[in-house]
Amino acid sequence: MRVMFDFGTDIHDCFSADYAEARGKFLAAAEAAGAAAMRAYLNPNKGPDGETLATDTAWFGPDDARAVLVMIAATHGVEGFTGSGAMVDWMRIGGPERLPEGSAALLVHAINPYGFAWLRRVTEEGVDLNRNWVDFAEPLPDNPGYDELADAFVPTALDGAVFDAAEAKIAAWREKHGERAFQIARGGGQYRHPSGMFFGGTAPTWARGTLESIIADNDLASRRMNAVIDYHTGLGPFSYGEPISGNRPGSKGHALARQWVGESLTEPDLGTSSSVPKVGMSEFGWTRAVGDRHVYVALEYGTYSPELGRLALREDHWLHAYGRLDWASPETQRIKARIRHHYYPATDDWREMVIFRSRQMIGAMQRGLATL
Repeated sequence: MRVMFDFGTDIHDCFSADYAEARGKFLAAAEAAGAAAMRAYLNPNKGPDGETLATDTAWFGPDDARAVLVMIAATHGVEGFTGSGAMVDWMRIGGPERLPEGSAALLVHAINPYGFAWLRRVTEEGVDLNRNWVDFAEPLPDNPGYDELADAFVPTALDGAVFDAAEAKIAAWREKHGERAFQIARGGGQYRHPSGMFFGGTAPTWARGTLESIIADNDLASRRMNAVIDYHTGLGPFSYGEPISGNRPGSKGHALARQWVGESLTEPDLGTSSSVPKVGMSEFGWTRAVGDRHVYVALEYGTYSPELGRLALREDHWLHAYGRLDWASPETQRIKARIRHHYYPATDDWREMVIFRSRQMIGAMQRGLATL
């Protein structure tokens, strides 16, 4: 039986079943809400059904706004269903009309459109966009734990002796080093195994270059402040939206985030988050692009356990590295359904919690921007 709170609209219709539907709803909502400017950054690839892939942006408010609220969806492609739904909801309920005086909003839909359409966390280059923001002219970060377990994280087979040996190797490593060390090894970021999980790449990706262009095209470095909400899923308690600070402790942005968001703000560097410390994160790119003129919050919605996430990611990486990628095949569809469900449960109660927390976080950011 559907549980429906009085959100003032049917929030379930804000969400979509695939990338193409999500893009259509976003563009229609932006036009209906009176976006001052819309732009499409076309990706050179196509979706699984031959559909056009693009990162779309919508700007609301004055061109010379002193402060900008930025929302980003699909940094980790398959997680894009959530951010897309939240953006559509904000536009449909009249969010642009309630922007503080002198501020604007920039909505960035599907920054990783390939991953969104193909139901992958990574980009077309096989790169985790949220590990890609490093200086590739400098020595790349090491992750010796991942190096030890690379062949076990993505084995060449999903059953049989090779698979059993991989699982035994992982179990022994976890027993020896502990769970936190294991999660850092698995998810902290690595730069030596292109077909592996959380690969940061060997060069900037198309998605990274596109976000850098969006920041420049909208002159965000000249604004007094940018309040960024980057929508993510997969970590923490089911349906809870954890606001994870992307600003370094001690920075201006971190102080403002603590002031605006409050006690629920968490910090991986201080050990208070469901996320472990990582390298090459998107917020590092924001710091390089706009300096201290940004407050960055990754709004992370919990789904299922990290262990279930490991299993879903393992199958997807195996499929693209060693399997036969036939989109219509039962095996491909089973693997894609599993990873989609892990990062987007799509139950009514989960989506309602997404909208509740999104509206709450947007409100906190807008009230903060109004004080500047």
